[in-house]
Order: sequence, then C-alpha cells, then structure tokens
Amino acid sequence: MTENAQQQPSAPDPELPTQYAPAEVEGKLYERWVERGYFAADAKSDKPPYTIVIPPPNVTGSLHLGHAFQHTLMDALTRRKRMQGYEALWLPGMDHAGIATQNKVEQQLAEEGKSRQDLGREEFVERVWQWKEEYGGKILGQMRRLGDGVDWDRERFTMDEGLSKAVQTIFKRLFDDELIYRAERIINWCPRCLTAISDIEVEYQDDDGELVSIKYGEGDETLVVATTRAETMLGDTAVAVHPDDERYKHLVGKRIKLPLTDRTIPVVADTHVDPEFGTGAVKVTPAHDPNDFAIGQRHGLESITVMDERAVITTHGPFQGLDRFEARSAIVAALRSQGRIVAEKRPYTHSVGHCSRCRTTVEPRLSMQWWVKVAPLAQAAGDAVRDGRVAIHPADMSKRYFDWVDNMHDWCISRQLWWGHRIPVWYGPGGEVVCVGPDEEPPGTEAEGWKQDTDVLDTWFSSGLWPFSTLGWPEQTPDLRKFYSTDVLVTGYDIIFFWVARMMMFGLYAMDGEAPFKTIALTGLVRDERGKKMSKSFGNVVDPLDWMDKYGSDAVRFTLARGANPGTDVPIGEDWVQASRNFANKIWNATRFALMNGATVEGPLPEPEKLSATDRWILSRLNKTVAEVDAFYEDFQFAKLSDALYHFAWDEVFDWYVELSKTTFMAGGEPAKISGRVLGEVLDVTLRLLHPVVPFVTETLWTTLTGGESVVVADWPKDSGLRDAAAEREIETLQQVITEVRRFRADQGLQPGQRVPARLTLDGTALAPHEAAIRQLLRLQPEGEAFAATATLPVAGATVALDLSGTIDVAAERKRLAKDLAVAEKEKAQANAKLGNEAFLAKAPDQVVEKIRTRLAKADEDIARIRTQLDRLPEA
Repeated sequence: MTENAQQQPSAPDPELPTQYAPAEVEGKLYERWVERGYFAADAKSDKPPYTIVIPPPNVTGSLHLGHAFQHTLMDALTRRKRMQGYEALWLPGMDHAGIATQNKVEQQLAEEGKSRQDLGREEFVERVWQWKEEYGGKILGQMRRLGDGVDWDRERFTMDEGLSKAVQTIFKRLFDDELIYRAERIINWCPRCLTAISDIEVEYQDDDGELVSIKYGEGDETLVVATTRAETMLGDTAVAVHPDDERYKHLVGKRIKLPLTDRTIPVVADTHVDPEFGTGAVKVTPAHDPNDFAIGQRHGLESITVMDERAVITTHGPFQGLDRFEARSAIVAALRSQGRIVAEKRPYTHSVGHCSRCRTTVEPRLSMQWWVKVAPLAQAAGDAVRDGRVAIHPADMSKRYFDWVDNMHDWCISRQLWWGHRIPVWYGPGGEVVCVGPDEEPPGTEAEGWKQDTDVLDTWFSSGLWPFSTLGWPEQTPDLRKFYSTDVLVTGYDIIFFWVARMMMFGLYAMDGEAPFKTIALTGLVRDERGKKMSKSFGNVVDPLDWMDKYGSDAVRFTLARGANPGTDVPIGEDWVQASRNFANKIWNATRFALMNGATVEGPLPEPEKLSATDRWILSRLNKTVAEVDAFYEDFQFAKLSDALYHFAWDEVFDWYVELSKTTFMAGGEPAKISGRVLGEVLDVTLRLLHPVVPFVTETLWTTLTGGESVVVADWPKDSGLRDAAAEREIETLQQVITEVRRFRADQGLQPGQRVPARLTLDGTALAPHEAAIRQLLRLQPEGEAFAATATLPVAGATVALDLSGTIDVAAERKRLAKDLAVAEKEKAQANAKLGNEAFLAKAPDQVVEKIRTRLAKADEDIARIRTQLDRLPEA
C-alpha cells in the first residue's frame, strides 16, 4: 500500500485552512482535472478497458436527485477502475427526447401566437436545433458540479451525425431482415401530443368516471352491455358473448339494432368474453380498443373509426364535432331519453391510461404504423441473461426482466412528430416502398411522385443503440474495438422495459451476439426521508444543487452512496446530507491534526517489530478494510462499502488511533516518528479508498499529505495481507476498558473533561504499556497520598479504582439511584401483572401486548444497569 507514497517523496505543505469550504475548492479542482485530461480514455492504450456509457439524460432535463444518485455510483466505479490501472471510459451524452423537446418548442411558439404548422417542417426542425443550442444541455454543466469524471471529448447526442447514421443503418438491416414492417393496429394515441406512444409510455391511474349499462336491440332480441366509454358505441360493429353462455345462444349469429344509429350489428360468440362479469355481453369497437380489435380480426368485423387525431367525434350527425368527453355526456343523455339506459354508476373508479409526457388521457386508436417484430430479438435478449453472458444484479431482479422480454409484444416505433430521426422509407407513385440506407440516394424526387414517410422514430429506438453507436458503429472504429462491450450498466429498475431490453435486443443483433454490457446493476429510486415518492404535487421534490450549495457535492454524493443497496429504493433527507458534511469536516480536521503532528508518507513503513501494538492494530484493520471495500465494490454494495469506510475512518482512525497516539506524539522521539509514518500511511490509504465517493475533499487532503500530483491518478490501495490478530485483541481489550470507564463516568454525571484520581492495576495484562494512553483518554490523574477508592471497576482483567470523593456526593447519588431503581421495579411488576393475566392477553390487540413486552424488557435493562451502578459506589 506504500508504492504511491514512495513515488512522491517530496515533503507536503502541512498548512490547511482551519475549516473546509467546499464552494471554494470544488469548481477549481474539477476544471483542473478536466484540463489535465484525467478523464480522457485512450483507445490505443495497452491498459485493460473499463467502460460505462451514461444513461443519456433528456436534452430538456436538469439534474435531479435520481441523476445525482446514479451518476455518483457510476463515477465511483470508473474512478476506482482508473486508479486500478484500467483505461476507464465513462462516456457522456444526451437524448433528443422527441416528444418532450418538441413540446418545449411548441410552447415557445404558442407564446408568439404561432404553431409548428405555421413554420412548416423544415423551419420548425431548425427552430428546435436553435432551442437545443440555446437552452438544451443544462444538465451537462450540473454534472460538472457533481464531479462526474466523464470523457467530455467523447460527448454524444442521439441526433448527431454519427448516431443518425447508426439509426439509419440498423433500420435498413432490420427492414431487409423483415424484422421491421408496417401495419394497421390499435396503438396508444395522445390527442395532445398528436402521436402514437408505446405501452411503456402510458401511465395508469385510478380516475373517477361513470359506468352505464345500455340496452341494445329490440323486443326479445335485446342485450345489455356496460361501458365506461359510451362515446365509442358509435363505432360498435358487434356484441360478443361467450359461446357456452346459455342465456345468449339463441342470439348468436343474429343482427340487432345499434342505438342512435341506422345500423344493425351481429352477435358473435368469442371465448375472450367472461360470462361471469357483468351481464356477460360486451360491445365490440375494433377501431378503439385492443381487445375488441382482436375479436374483430377473429370474426372479420369492420373497423369504424369515430374520432380524429384530437379525439373529436367525426361521425353521426348530432355528435359530430364534439370532444370525446362532451360526446360521452351527450350520448348518455340521448340514450336516457330513449329509455335505453338500464343502470348508471357515478363515480365509478377505474384504471385509465395517461400520456407520461403531458398527462392527457390516452385514446386507443386504429392506425397505420411501423413496428419491430420483437420475437427473435427478445428471445436473444433473454438467452443472453439465461446463459450467463450478462449478469443482472441483484439476481432477484432477473424475474422482472424475464417477465418483460419473454412476453414482449411487437414494438410500435413510429411517432407522428417532426423532431426526431425521420423514417428512411420512400413511397413511389406506383405504390413502391423503398427503405434507404445511410449511403444510398432516395429512389426519386417529389416531382417524380416519390415521398418520404413523414413519421419519426420512437426516441427509445435511437437510445437503444447507445452502447455501440456512441463508440462509432457502424464503422469499426478503434473506440468500438477497445471499449465494446461495456462493463456495467447502472440504471434504475423502473426502465428495464423502456431502455434496458431495447439495448439488449439491438446490441446482440448489431454486434453479432455480443451483449452491450456484461452486468446490469439495477438501482432503486430516490425517495424522501419517509420513503415517499418525490413529486411536485407532494411538495417533497429536492433540487440537489441546493444541497450542493449548502453542504458541498461530497456530502450529497456520500449520502446517496450510503443509501445505495442494490435494487432497493433510497430514502434521503437533509439531516443525512448534513451528517455527511460533518463527516467531510471530520476527515479534514483529523488530517490537519495529523499533519501538524508529523504524519508523513516519506520512506518505507518500519518493520513490524518496531511498531507498537496500536500501530500494528491500525495497520491490520486498514488492510482488512481494503479487502472489505474491494469485495463490496465487486458486488455493487455501495451502501456497505460507504458504511465500512465511514466507521473505519471516523471510529477507528480518528476516534481511536489518533486519540491513542496523542501521548506518543507528545512524548516525541523515535516512537513519535514511527507513529507519524504509520498515521501518514493510514491517511494516505484511507483518502484513496474514500476518493471515488467523495472526490473533492480527498483530493485536497491527499495532495497536501503526500505531495502527489492528484489522487485521481493515484494507485488504488492493495491489501498487503498484513493481519495481526494479537494486536487487534489487545486494542479491543483497551477499547473495552476505556468504553466501560467512560460509561461509568457518564452514569455518575461527571463532565468529559473532569479529572479524577485513579489507581490502575494493569500488571499481568496486555494493557500495561497503555497506561499513559488510558489516563489521557479517561482524564485520570495520579492517585496521590490522600487517595481513597470510592468506586472500583474490574474490566477485562484489569482494575480501575476511582476516588470520587471530591467529585460527587456519594450519599445523594445512591439515593437518586435507589429512587430510579424503585421506579424501574414498579414498571416491571405492572408489566408482569398484565402479561400474566390470561383474560387481558385474550382480548388485547397484538400490538398492545408487544408494547407491554417491550416495556418489560426495558425495565429489566434499567434494573440491571442501576444495580451495577449501585454496586460500584461505596457505602455512604
């Protein structure tokens, strides 16, 4: 663990400001790192590669806690690998975010009294590019604030020239392999965004609506159907019943009157219908419901579209021109006037799909769209995990992944937008359909009757290529050869469906079966301190930049990492960030103390026989911590590694080793020099271990301590294998004595700094060499001639006798403790009485009984503690 220190023998400047001020150092340090090229990866390097591609944030986005959380973890992984000697590439970039970005620019135009139609497609797209250059990418600057060690020279955008070529290339290949096709199907349509959206872009919530039961047909040939969407009845082309339902067998094959229209529709038998639900009869509207569309396909039913793209009724006179919700009320009123409403239920709470972008109620709609045939691609994506080429971490998240890829429906990839990758298909005057590759010319001009498809591709189509398109594919670039496949994908479990599965399908297809990443490390979602989802409507959304301004970026990063258990949601509150700030301050102050007391990294560590037990103990604990942290990193256990570092640094290094060494430093001489070298070694390694998670404070302290260039490019610590069980046992015994006497002093009401005469009997124990440290830490002065032992504490084979005669009133203390003991014994008696009462136990709720059991256990603890205190006091 000393090789790095030996490379930098120059003496450090021990001067550090008395307080750590993050705002004064973080920005300067980050720019220095970038200027020196520490984050730039070299494709020509002989070092083994380590690659992470950033989940590209939307160009419209800004840094939120979810970004800060995942970026902290990715940064920690790449910083550590860089220190371990890998050619580490963390590749940044942004997603063009089709719907979201187009909405931003359309809102801007609306403020000018214009629409995109006023500008036309070409001018509108140019306007979006202008918006992107002026307002987009705000998040990139915020990533620098967080300390993201990304290779800025390789920054990519999903619509830059190279990625556009990749999109066109893979579309052409999939088209030629008949894995992309065009068909009329039911899709999710947003009447506000005026585009198709995929199933995973629909968010469902319970809305209050109405359930109306309507009588179809006349006389003996009537059926009652129930619906929450009465407006769609105008497009009904059948009523369906189950083939085994005896109630309706006489009607199957007949035609009945459709109310409010001049049409008749057939009654069909279909096993999709549940005879136990409602009346056992359902209306069939193939153009406006996916299940109805499937029924229509099986029975050859006509599909009648009754709404336009804005969800306005387009058919049947009196309702034509009405919005769908207006039409719903008007149609129910008309049916009621004809006596066809059998029952009405309001409010009727049911699950309704909403556009995840604008919250508009989604409308199922029959539409001609482009689709990816996913079956073979999804099969490959599932096989890659099943055969071990790709590991999902934590492993129990694999079920979520398989549930999706094993049951995936064909993917609608066309969007009726202007901002995005335009579908590279041309239609000819004779009905020709030609897919054009990136290096091919269109088959003809508009003047010749050729027109390009007006739709663009789903944003997830281009971001699905991200792990290889960003490295130069389809060209066989040095970057692609060096850095593909990537090592780990760090992302939330909530986008397995949106993004992870898409990248797996496309990566395996485009890269000849080589998966886009070796490990999928799934994280949870950041929540507030009560575990509640963060939402503007809840008023609990936190801007991480506010916390960075107040406490520093390291504090935010450490808080997030310390909550990062794999696949588990992360609660976070400001108190926790404040505690992390206190940790950064503790590291700062302890390092200042060490520097002022001769801590150094110069020269080799002394031989073990020259070291004190305290020195050997901390070096043994240090090596164990290195091994423990390495194991946690390999298992993506960020919470555990952060916790291990926190307790090692704060508890063992700062609270114990530094305190135990103070007497050595004060005495001076060779022992002080040895402890100064050991303390320098421990701080050097500890700061390097902490650096990937808290990069700024560790950079300042490490360079000051060692005189080294930068901890960013320092060597990652290695476990030397040094273990000293005897020293660890010895110091654990010492800690036991000090802790026990401190507890006794606190119980007696002594102030921490109050000095007490004491006699220490340490002969025959391993504690004899530590008497000076024990007295220093416990504020124990020599016994003196008038010493009278008023309290004796036998601990771990040693005896500590204290003279409290001049510090406490023994009689008053015994009286106080006796009173406390009586209260505890009364509490115990009352709890025992209730728990011994069978009648009470039979009637009392479980939580009440458990509460009484807790009170009994607490009373027992209090009684034992108070009796111990009384035993240690002399008789009054």
